[in-house]
Amino acid sequence: MNPAQFDGSKADRLDEDHPASHPPVLAGQGAATIVPRPDHNISRANISRNALKVLYRLREGGFQAFLVGGSVRDLLLGVTPKDFDIATDAHPDQVAELFRNCRLIGRRFRLAHVRFGREIIEVATFRAGGEEAHDDRVHDDAGRILRDNVYGSIDEDVWRRDFTSNALYYNIADFSIWDFTGGFQDVHDRVLRLIGDPETRYREDPVRMLRAVRFAAKLGFSIAPETAAPIARLAPLLVEVPPARLFDEILKLFHGGHGLRVFELLGQYGLFGQLFPHTEASLAGPHGESLEKLIRLALANTDARVAEELPVTPTFLLAVLLWGPIRERAALLLEEGGSDVDALAGGTTEVVLEQLERVSIPRRFSGPLREMLALQPRFSQRRGVRAMRLLENKRFRAAYDFLVLRAECGEVDPDLVEWWTEVQEMDAETRRKEMGLRRGGGKPADGRRRRSRRRSRAD
Repeated sequence: MNPAQFDGSKADRLDEDHPASHPPVLAGQGAATIVPRPDHNISRANISRNALKVLYRLREGGFQAFLVGGSVRDLLLGVTPKDFDIATDAHPDQVAELFRNCRLIGRRFRLAHVRFGREIIEVATFRAGGEEAHDDRVHDDAGRILRDNVYGSIDEDVWRRDFTSNALYYNIADFSIWDFTGGFQDVHDRVLRLIGDPETRYREDPVRMLRAVRFAAKLGFSIAPETAAPIARLAPLLVEVPPARLFDEILKLFHGGHGLRVFELLGQYGLFGQLFPHTEASLAGPHGESLEKLIRLALANTDARVAEELPVTPTFLLAVLLWGPIRERAALLLEEGGSDVDALAGGTTEVVLEQLERVSIPRRFSGPLREMLALQPRFSQRRGVRAMRLLENKRFRAAYDFLVLRAECGEVDPDLVEWWTEVQEMDAETRRKEMGLRRGGGKPADGRRRRSRRRSRAD
């Protein structure tokens, strides 16, 4: 492709003291293609002012400074980047010397965070590539990288990035784009392509398989055939990833505004069952069709909320994703005796505990999840104090939303949902009458009083 296909404005031309062009950079695995400013559409007007401050100060300090990664890709696509990351040949300690508002973080990769109020500009030092052994690069037996603080040059750094579309470098020195991997063409073609040998890269970090799905869903890209081919076969490698890290990835997958498409791609490439094995089994069971409908409806609603910048919670997401196996487990416990409330509580506890072996669920989410699901059987009680207490419960709204989803999937009588919908809109007195309560909410409308359980004291 001719780089001019990304037709940008003629603004942001080179400053007189900046060089007009650079010779190709020779790398061990290929030279960079330089896309000059007139042949692409990235303008400094669309780059964070704080990111520009960091870029210019690094350059003034005698270092190379590049905007890199997803921000370059998004700017080419005409999308406002969420974050602006920078790559440089300055080591983390050197970055810290240039910025008083800098904090060094990370163990596996040493990074510099330059803070401007709420905005954080992440600055990473170029990392060395290649397959050679190094004293500070550690792999486990499966090939997964455990520690890596090996610094290098830009033409080495590029081979450490995962996808070609994320391996484009915007040079603040002359506003050109450096492309070592064909990423400029792939962005134009909307293709997600892994850098290097796919199987080796997935074994180094199995989470790259999830990232491939996430980026494909987010960007509307197709996954290149050679990038997609090994995923289903290597999906079991996700078992070796720490559950806490997988929890973070699940939030990125399903709360990024493209959760429904993510769900479809995870199933297509055999990844969903590695994250939620019990749910995968339920989807293949007798109630699989209604469960899939529930998941799809919930994810579509979540995507809409994200688009409207409304809050979303992992509690509701996890309740939806685990509802199938919880419902089945509760049915088995109910057959053994006891109430439907106890069976549902027991089923929820068992399934959540088993899910923790794959994906961790912090208590701040698992507790509310149990409370929300425990309310489901109580919706059938429309009269008396218990109905009023349910309406006043702090988990009522989430439980009600979940009930609505279940009704849309045929699990619950729509009339029940309609009643609870209407009762929320009633004034207090009408609501008490509807629930059969007298004024004050303490006694049933028939005036019956509960028999006291106290025994009279003996003389």
